Amino acid sequence: MRRLLDRFDRAFFAEAPAERLAIVRLLVGGFALVYLCVRAVHLQRVGHLPPEGFRPVGVISVLSAPLPLWAVRGLIGAAIAAGAAFVAGFKFRVAGPLFGALLLWVLSYRNSWGMVFHTENLLVLHVIALGLAAAADAYSLDARRAGALSTSAPPPAPHGRYGWPLRLLCAITVTSYFIAGVAKLRNSGLDWALSDILRNYVAHDNVRKIALGDTHSPLGGALVRYGFLFPPLALASLAMELCAPLALFSRRIAVVFCGAAWLFHLGVLLTMAILFPYPLLGIAFAGFFELEKMRDLRRPRRAAPG
Repeated sequence: MRRLLDRFDRAFFAEAPAERLAIVRLLVGGFALVYLCVRAVHLQRVGHLPPEGFRPVGVISVLSAPLPLWAVRGLIGAAIAAGAAFVAGFKFRVAGPLFGALLLWVLSYRNSWGMVFHTENLLVLHVIALGLAAAADAYSLDARRAGALSTSAPPPAPHGRYGWPLRLLCAITVTSYFIAGVAKLRNSGLDWALSDILRNYVAHDNVRKIALGDTHSPLGGALVRYGFLFPPLALASLAMELCAPLALFSRRIAVVFCGAAWLFHLGVLLTMAILFPYPLLGIAFAGFFELEKMRDLRRPRRAAPG
């Protein structure tokens, strides 16, 4: 058991450069901030809805009645301000946890008025994890201010405190996909991959959207005519989800998993017009890659002497 714990400690708390974690903070936080700004008007509209439609979920369950409109708008504004500080790395010890808490509250409050947007879950969990980590020790206003106080201070050395948040982000990501795979098995068993369940989902989703005048997928409507296509696609998606935890143990498997997950979301978009922007932009998988090395690739190489 001691050896097993030592191996887990070395793997989970493996050293990583501060720059890698900071780049992930910029990507994840930047996406969350833009997402909030783009949806701000939509998020505050729930303040105009009849109180009878209020069905609190998650952390919003502490409320017995809807918030007044001024409070809804104030919390959204506070979340955007905290998000800007999160991205800039300003007063991050406060701004990091605060942005995670406000993002969770604002999006949960919107989900308490009808359809729950599962596309937001992974983003919120990633922001919370980063907000509790030392993710602003590089590429941040905090780091710049610290450098101004000591001009001779070297950049932070690779350390486990920069590695564990990245591993945690990866673990959260693969767990979310694994849970989706288990849910498919619990609801449908192996029939998910051996029958027309996926085909029926695609057909039903597009017919419903056509009836409601919503955006649908002409490609999905065309493909349901060919039933033989869907069992292999269903099996591939199920295999990707159930095997997702293996990505934590091998860099090569991680690359394959990220590519397969990205293709899965592309297929969902093309066949059902359902957009998962966070993984489709690749940001959901940023923790798996050594992003700081991209900076070195942009630097021009010096010609060899002679």
